[in-house]
Amino acid sequence: MTTSNTGSRDVDPAVREELARLRASIDNIDAAVVHMLAERFKCTQQVGHLKAEHQLPPADPAREARQIARLRALAEDAKLDPAFAEKFLNFIVAEVIRHHERIADEALNGSATAGN
Repeated sequence: MTTSNTGSRDVDPAVREELARLRASIDNIDAAVVHMLAERFKCTQQVGHLKAEHQLPPADPAREARQIARLRALAEDAKLDPAFAEKFLNFIVAEVIRHHERIADEALNGSATAGN
């Protein structure tokens, strides 16, 4: 969080109130994003276990390409920079693949660990 170097006493109270309202909305959205990512990772963990059980590769480049195209289109419709959306998805997919590789390694080597 950044602070103003002009001091808050010079800011119109209505502006301060609007800033607080907007920041509260941002905080709520951030919380929702975290919860949605947690749900997404719960699902991808299940996918990782299914892939490991059936000896499927951790990555699925064809699906990833379809998802990137889909997400870029959604981003355009939402007036969000598609390049940013793609970078965000690539970051998530890289983490998912890392989880799938770990799950596959644990399945192969008989390691028993709790799913994260």
